[in-house]
Amino acid sequence: MNQNPEHHSVRRIVLPSGRSIEVVRFHDREAPTPQGLHVCPECHSELVQPVNWSEAADHRWELMIECPNCWWTEEGLYDREQVDRLEEKLDDGLAEMLADLQRLTQANMAADIDRFSSALHADHILPEDF
Repeated sequence: MNQNPEHHSVRRIVLPSGRSIEVVRFHDREAPTPQGLHVCPECHSELVQPVNWSEAADHRWELMIECPNCWWTEEGLYDREQVDRLEEKLDDGLAEMLADLQRLTQANMAADIDRFSSALHADHILPEDF
């Protein structure tokens, strides 16, 4: 019997085309670190992102990470677990951005429809406009 059971997390991401995908990650149970690679040690922004990466020996990754808020950068060698946690945070951020984009697109379309409807009812749109 496995003494160190694996667990998984599922992230559902809706793409701009409307299609959705599910990303399943399997990882060992471990206590989360209070501050991951996604947190800037200078300004405490949670927007740190990789700008360059390459696979290194012993299942490690060489990353250059950067904070877009204060432009702090660091290059280092990180283990797979740290990189996986960073990748999960990046996936969460992407899902949030896509959700925001969808809400913004819907709000803009609703505003366009309202303006067009108001102009149509006020006789500001004529057949010559088409």
